[in-house]
Formats: sequence, structure tokens, C-alpha cells
Amino acid sequence: MSLAAPAVVLIAAAIVLSVSACLVSGVRTGRRLRDLEGRIAALTAGVDGRSLEDVLDVHLATVHAVAGELESLSARIALLEVAGRRAFQRVGLVRYNPFEETGGNQSFALALLDADDDGFILTTLHARSGTRVYARALAAGRAEGSLSAEEAEALELARSATKGRPAIADHATEPQRTE
Repeated sequence: MSLAAPAVVLIAAAIVLSVSACLVSGVRTGRRLRDLEGRIAALTAGVDGRSLEDVLDVHLATVHAVAGELESLSARIALLEVAGRRAFQRVGLVRYNPFEETGGNQSFALALLDADDDGFILTTLHARSGTRVYARALAAGRAEGSLSAEEAEALELARSATKGRPAIADHATEPQRTE
């Protein structure tokens, strides 16, 4: 079976067109592939041209380091909170003149309390002949012996002191609070 010349020409033309279409399609696909590879390379390029995997490894290592530091800081904060409860947080001061022959309120009772009302009261009595200093320990806000009126007032002022500011009473003037 032989094909006529016009049929051969048509078949050859169809083959040439098909090959041409394949070539054009291949060139377009190649360009798209290069563009896509460029985009992927741009997306995955990290700092200093490293790959995305390298960048993620560095970030993951940083996250682990920060988590370790956070754990360490949490432990330190817990210790500071315990120590902070033992620090003097409330202060009450009463200035007074226990003796008529001395001038000014140079005697005082100073109460220092921590968060659990533990601490001490420091009392000074100033006279012309000298100054005497006394200290009384406080446990849960109670002293072992009885307190003078000024010591009891200093203790109450310390208990009521807020915002870390001392409460002060000066018996030459009206009781006051520093805020």
C-alpha cells in the first residue's frame, strides 16, 4: 500500500508541527522550571546563603538555649522570692522625747518586719547623760516581753506600712506617713 504524495506531505507537516510544538512546550517548561528553582532557592536561602535547613537548625538550637536559660531564671526567681520574704519589708518609726530635760525628739522606737512579721524593734533613749540602745526580737509580730507604748506604736505602724514605705510618727507633731 502506497501513500499518495499529498498524504505524505500532510503527514510530514503534521510531524514537523508536532515536533515544533513539543520543542516550544519544552522550552517554556524549562523556563518555568528555572524560575521555580530560583524562587525555591530564594525562599530556602538563609543567612550567608545557608540552606533553610541550616537556618532552622540554628533557630532550634537557639530555642533550646533560651529554654534552658528560662529554666535557670525560674529557679533563681524562686530563690529570690524565698529570700525576699525574709527581707525587711515594713518599717515603723516613732520619734519621741521621754525626758523633760532634753530637747527634741531624739529618742525613737524602730520596728522592722519581714513578710511573716518576724524582725526586731530597736529602741533608743536619749538623755543628757547618754544614749541607751535596746533591741527586742519579734516572732510572728510578738515580742518575748512587754513592749513600751512607743514600741507598740512602732510595731503597729510597721504592720500598717504599705508599698515599701516607712510609717513615721513624730510626737512633736502629729503622726504621719511618708508616701
